[in-house]
Amino acid sequence: MPSFAYTGRDASGATVQGVLDGATADAVNMALFGRGITPLDVRPNASEAKGGVDLSSWFKQKIKHEDVALFTRQLNTLLKAGVPIMRALAGLQESATNPTMKTLIGEVRNDLDSGRELTVCFARHNSVFTPFYIAMVRVGEMTGQLEDILLRLFHHLEFQQFMRNQVKSALRYPMFVVIAMAIAILVVNLMVIPAFAKVFSGFGTELPFMTRILLGFSNFMVNYWHLIIGGIVAAIFGFKAWIGTPKGKYDWDRIKLRIPIAGKIIEKATLARFASSFALASRSGVPIIQAMNVVAETVDNAYISDKVNGMRTTVERGESVLRAAIQARVFTPVVLQMIAVGEESGMLDEMMGEVSDMYQREVEYELKTLSAQIEPILIVFLGALVLILALGIFLPIWDLGKVSMGKK
Repeated sequence: MPSFAYTGRDASGATVQGVLDGATADAVNMALFGRGITPLDVRPNASEAKGGVDLSSWFKQKIKHEDVALFTRQLNTLLKAGVPIMRALAGLQESATNPTMKTLIGEVRNDLDSGRELTVCFARHNSVFTPFYIAMVRVGEMTGQLEDILLRLFHHLEFQQFMRNQVKSALRYPMFVVIAMAIAILVVNLMVIPAFAKVFSGFGTELPFMTRILLGFSNFMVNYWHLIIGGIVAAIFGFKAWIGTPKGKYDWDRIKLRIPIAGKIIEKATLARFASSFALASRSGVPIIQAMNVVAETVDNAYISDKVNGMRTTVERGESVLRAAIQARVFTPVVLQMIAVGEESGMLDEMMGEVSDMYQREVEYELKTLSAQIEPILIVFLGALVLILALGIFLPIWDLGKVSMGKK
């Protein structure tokens, strides 16, 4: 019987790993659920896996965030209309435009037809359905409120997509300007300065210091451009390999939050996703500790996720949510006050929803004023670039003009 390596979380939220024998990955998933472990990743044991590369996976159309949100909304509508779940899934499979999503829905149908629970069916596809999604579906099945849970999940997925788009739009403008400046520097050093170098070589006098720096940098780029390109490619692959490690991703996610201007937007958007996820889980009847456990998987930031896990540990020790939030040191005093009011009044879910809305409004405001915040910095950089080029290129011409006037 083949063995499968798995990663999951136990009832306390701790990460567990191991190897389990099973006929299929589905069987291993069911065995893990039977042991009280929520599977996060189940794959064939690497020591027993055969070599070779599955090229077909390269050409599969990926299932996007929008596909999952649309599937959730449509399934909610059909179930609310009284359509049996098997017929609902059959209709969704037939109408799906994404071939990969169509195949996934078919596999979910087959699993349901075999007598498995919907939660187990979704858990088999943990690369598409997050642990938070699966936990919410489990709550819906247990309480008989699957339609309501699916609707809340849809709104939650819609909100997450909105925040991601907001952050991307916040970073698009500065990235475009930086890339444009880099292209301008390349053109100047590879085409403009070499043309002036031929003119300067006929002066027969010592060139100004700034001009010599520009000529030296230009010559380096012209003569060693292949090394520069190789270095850039190596840096990109090295960076991707670095953030692919747990420590690298943690460090990079922490650095992102400290980037001037953009960092605070990313932090507020991440905390908005946390507050929204926590409010949904709490409103759906998920215990606080388990809610923090699954919410930590949704924030899409290893640093903030670690802070949330730290909050869970603090609450497990018997401390209040407010105390845990204070120790996390990522919330503003206003947010802490709202958490205190929510915990004292027993309306923590509503207060966390308010926190999410507040962070969302702040992100929208930051985006509206982003251009005004970035323009002074860009003007300074552009001014410095123009000054260096002007001093390096026109000083020798100016000196030559003065010498010519002196001879007259």
